[in-house]
Amino acid sequence: MRWPQRVAAMLLTTVLLAGPPTLLVRLVGWPTTDTPRVALWQWVRDPLTEQNLTLMLVVAAWLLWAFIAYLVTATTATRLWASVRWLRHLPLPTPWQATATGIASAAALTITTPTALSTVDEHAGTTVGTLETHPSDGAEQPNAADGVSVPGGWLPSQVAEQVGAAASLMWLRRRRAYRPARPDQNGPDVGELAPLPATVTAVQSAIATHDKPAPTAAAAVGILPEGFPPAGASILGPGAPAAARGLLVTVLLARLRDHTAPEVVITRDAVAALLGPAAPRLRPGPGLRIADDADHAATLAATAPIPTGEGGGGRPRSVLMLAAPPSGRLADILTAGPVTVVVVASWPHAPVWHVDADGHSTTDAGDGPAVGPRVCVLDPLATTDLLTVTGHAHPAHHSTPTQPRIPRQSGPQPAPVDPGPRLWIRVLGEPVLIFDGAPLPVRRSAALHAVVYLAVHAGGVDSQQLAEALWPGLPAHRLTARLYTTLSDLRTLLRTTTGHTIIDRTGDRYRLNPDQVDVDLWRLRRAVAHAASTLTDHGAAWQAVVNAYTGDLATGYAWPWLDPHRETARRRVLDAYAALAATEPDPRRALAWLQGGIRVDPYNATLHQHAIAVLTALGEHAAVAELSDRYTRRLATAGLDSALDAASVPDPAT
Repeated sequence: MRWPQRVAAMLLTTVLLAGPPTLLVRLVGWPTTDTPRVALWQWVRDPLTEQNLTLMLVVAAWLLWAFIAYLVTATTATRLWASVRWLRHLPLPTPWQATATGIASAAALTITTPTALSTVDEHAGTTVGTLETHPSDGAEQPNAADGVSVPGGWLPSQVAEQVGAAASLMWLRRRRAYRPARPDQNGPDVGELAPLPATVTAVQSAIATHDKPAPTAAAAVGILPEGFPPAGASILGPGAPAAARGLLVTVLLARLRDHTAPEVVITRDAVAALLGPAAPRLRPGPGLRIADDADHAATLAATAPIPTGEGGGGRPRSVLMLAAPPSGRLADILTAGPVTVVVVASWPHAPVWHVDADGHSTTDAGDGPAVGPRVCVLDPLATTDLLTVTGHAHPAHHSTPTQPRIPRQSGPQPAPVDPGPRLWIRVLGEPVLIFDGAPLPVRRSAALHAVVYLAVHAGGVDSQQLAEALWPGLPAHRLTARLYTTLSDLRTLLRTTTGHTIIDRTGDRYRLNPDQVDVDLWRLRRAVAHAASTLTDHGAAWQAVVNAYTGDLATGYAWPWLDPHRETARRRVLDAYAALAATEPDPRRALAWLQGGIRVDPYNATLHQHAIAVLTALGEHAAVAELSDRYTRRLATAGLDSALDAASVPDPAT
């Protein structure tokens, strides 16, 4: 509600509260001072006198006013309490809490009465008005200042940032490994474009609102919790298994970006004890070795390479995780080099860490228990979810829908009929809505988010899918009203501007009206479908795909649901570039197509290999060295393996 409406509502509230009693006192006077007994006796003797009728009307007027005053007071108290509860979540210093509460109390006096309150009734299909909110729509994202709570655990903020970096790295690895092919020959990307696990997306959502750079190898998180004994400890308490799982994830995340970090050696019985039914999903890999028993684990831990280089000094060479106290070989382990032994059981020969279910730790120091840091705690499912992005867990089985093969068509395709002025939505690049040549300002950030989501899901989505995409991690019961308010505001804006219904609603499903809207992503998909099915003029069809791609999907936004769809669009245009290069007889023009594909995805190894092969055939050895060095540096900066084997370059014509 804008300020003129607020002022009008406040004036109306004042009139309703002060007007009736003022008129009654001026016209009739204050209520009678006669005793109820005298007034009742007079009414019984002659009930229809002018005085008694006037008295009944006055009493009715006072009762009506009291009812209105009660409604206003109850509404004000409810809104005030909600404001106070909201302010309690603000990270304000304690001395400012009273001031903030006072401001909320003063603001509550301007809350409108039920008769003047602007409401949104999406279910009834009528829109009277909308409440003005902050552009972020008041979405209460999980707080990542100290840590992140996710279903199944809690992560310190630094570990959460490492999870976000690992997720980004996983998508870069997928981009590097993708092999572009002709659009009519490339099969579906089964499994490669599967969304990341739910725990990973929950962490991404929690840290998305915090402007913190992704951690680098030089700024890796601490390997062990603060105060954790370097030689190891016995972890006990209700949160002991969860803390051991958190330590496993923390060390492997650090190892992912810093090869001087210690590796983890864990026994099979410890894997079974910590992961339960999810144990078969754990797989060894860089930084993780699985031992058959304690003796085997001791051998592996003792032979692990000693950390060297910057940051390696003083680190353990390995973290040995056991589900039972070690035997006499422990002395051999410790004398062979720095090894941290973590035992999720009682072990009399080591310090004891007590961890509760929330991750709060205490240590048994010499002079009594001491409070330790809050440590990462995870349940088995959250652990395997996070280990998926480190490459140490097999992805959970999922069904990947495959797109039906489009039958080949010969001859030119009919152009779509232009129905007249329509809303143009651009989502390839920075999202924007354009009508009649001018961009439409979208006040709510969630509304723009909803437009992009509906543009990507052209067939429509239900309200639950849309709400969970817009506000992941929030309880479902808090999303319904927020979603209806956001969509009502958006639909009103679009209907007022264009004169048409832009967002259709059928039951509980929403979709963009294809008769009134055109989207650049839809045009790209049509071009891709045509290129995959046409029998003639392949070059023109692939060129149309290239022309339709104007940028990455929703450039500048990091919504967790976005990556698979963004990568799908990118891959289709890489296919077109690769096809144009493969069928081009002039090597220099083929090189130009390959360079165009590299500009779209500078991490793709296949395009670089093809370009190096063409440059080598042309005798451009200096250009080969420059391109190879630039690609190697880019991968190294991103934390990816930077080897580019020119000897294994496939034939560009295939």
